[in-house]
Amino acid sequence: MSFDYDLFVIGGGSGGVRAARIAAAEHGARVALAEEYRMGGTCVIRGCVPKKLMVYASGMPGAVEEARAYGWDAQIGGFDWTAFRAKLDAELTRLEKIYRAGQQNAGVTVYDQRATVAGPHEVRLADGQVVTTKHILVATGGRPFVPDFPGREHVLTSNEIFQLPELPKRLLIVGGGYIACEFAGIMAGLGVQVTQINRSALLRGFDAECRDLIVAQMQAHGIAIHTGIVIDRIEKTDAGLKIHGSDLRDDTFDAVLYATGRVPYTEGLGLAEAGVELAENGAVKVDDWSQTNIPSIYAVGDVTDRIQLTPVAIREGHAFADTVFGAMPRKVDHDLVASAVFTQPEFGTVGLSEEAARERGPIEVYVSAFRPMRSSFAGADDRVLMKLVVCKETQRVLGCHIVAPDAGEMIQMVAIAIKMGATKAQFDATCAVHPTMAEELVTMRKPVRHA
Repeated sequence: MSFDYDLFVIGGGSGGVRAARIAAAEHGARVALAEEYRMGGTCVIRGCVPKKLMVYASGMPGAVEEARAYGWDAQIGGFDWTAFRAKLDAELTRLEKIYRAGQQNAGVTVYDQRATVAGPHEVRLADGQVVTTKHILVATGGRPFVPDFPGREHVLTSNEIFQLPELPKRLLIVGGGYIACEFAGIMAGLGVQVTQINRSALLRGFDAECRDLIVAQMQAHGIAIHTGIVIDRIEKTDAGLKIHGSDLRDDTFDAVLYATGRVPYTEGLGLAEAGVELAENGAVKVDDWSQTNIPSIYAVGDVTDRIQLTPVAIREGHAFADTVFGAMPRKVDHDLVASAVFTQPEFGTVGLSEEAARERGPIEVYVSAFRPMRSSFAGADDRVLMKLVVCKETQRVLGCHIVAPDAGEMIQMVAIAIKMGATKAQFDATCAVHPTMAEELVTMRKPVRHA
């Protein structure tokens, strides 16, 4: 059978564009890609990139305050959200053009419209056109989840937060995951009065000792945190958005941001109708090769709900293209993937938490908690935590967790050693770089506890 394309990619995010480019440019496939919004996906347009730039912006008042402590006659005025947003929009447009140019230079045909699966070898475009393809790759990512309740139409999600016409004076953030905590720090740093609520503890799933320190530091920086609270409804009034079902002292806010998780974006894609198996939350079920139960249909990235991280999606997309079109079959290793949470303080983590490791067998825990030199000299109470979780029997380092400025930069390097199977003795044999925060990772000689 003759097809219009060898590969049709649905979704122009990190995983989709990598798969399309590699398949076309390196393996000679005839490739098309459809994106209904903007090229670059969640990470570039409404996720990692704009969020990190907002983290930088929110840290400037603290930097100026620190500069004064170091003897500089430094002052800071008000924050111009309109000017920042205009520059942010220009940067995202620049990055989108780079993504688009990469596809065009690789020979990929780009459709700027929604596409859905019409069958194992057919894709229907929003304009009604149906094209045939030997393989389909679903790379539509995820979307913010907001539960059903009266007044949900009044809330923001992480999709809209970057497009606010002006910053609210009082912001309620609902959620306890890393996205909620990151935006709490960002908005507080930009001068917004932030309240964060969640039905349970914040940063669940991460190492408990680290998350406790992060939450304490967030509170010290002026973020009001309340747990055990569930919102029943939100009412729009002249004074703002009134929250019902909570015991907050001030239950009226100018804006409410829901950061209550993300779900795979598969609704209305025609996958179930084509026979593709989906998980209960809508995720596309795939095997180790990113292949669905329909042999011609594959999926990569957040839509599969394996590990929701941009670098993982990129690797999955690249491996798919090499396997299907390059005669270089390879699977993506999802074990020991490092990540960074851009809270303030920053959090870098790789491997098992102390709680998860304890369930697998006897461990030793090494911890160093201290005021770093930079903060201490400036008279700030910020604290740093370095933690190694070690298997008692093999002495292999099972996990490393860092709460500190630039923790993401440090954990990237540590992840290489842990991925290679480094032992505690090998950490100890590495000479320290002094004076640095990271030197604590190789100078912790005695465990603080066994479990």
